[in-house]
Amino acid sequence: MTQRILSLLFAIIGWFSVITQYYLMVKNSQISFTETTVRFFSYFTILTNLIVAIYFTLQTFNGLPKTKKPGTLTAITIYILIVGLVYQIILRSTWNPTGLQRLIDELLHTIIPALVLIYWCLYENKNHLTYRQIPSWAIYPLLYLFCILIRGYFSDFYPYPFVNVFDLGYLKVLISCFWILVLFVVLSMLFIRIGKSLSR
Repeated sequence: MTQRILSLLFAIIGWFSVITQYYLMVKNSQISFTETTVRFFSYFTILTNLIVAIYFTLQTFNGLPKTKKPGTLTAITIYILIVGLVYQIILRSTWNPTGLQRLIDELLHTIIPALVLIYWCLYENKNHLTYRQIPSWAIYPLLYLFCILIRGYFSDFYPYPFVNVFDLGYLKVLISCFWILVLFVVLSMLFIRIGKSLSR
């Protein structure tokens, strides 16, 4: 019962954050509605928080078999922690939001990652985590990177400064992405290691 209540609470927070961010982006946009919407869904932060919101919604209503599969929650936790870490380390200093935007910014990049981590500690089936799962977990971020680079080539829009090929060139972008991939692998191995230790 407690797990379902937490899932519902986290789902509400997740949907509120994503929907409100979309409202704010459309409200303040200087470009067309269609392009604004496409750009909105070009952010790893938005896509990952959307995954989180969907996951907790499914958990609230007993979920689907795949959402209960060991490793699913771990992968989502790693994704959202990367959102938080990259923001805190690289992006936080690039702008200073105020008002409602500040609240949503903190929810998307700080509070929700912390909530997901807590949920992982409480409810992930940690003794079934294996290192063989890491390649499958990497599909989503690698596919995301491929898509934004392809779209950026045709649109000249890159959602993050460290993947802006127009300003940095492909070499620097690939180096930045390599280090983020290293962070992903290290986090994945760390979570599996911690999970195995806790399951004992």
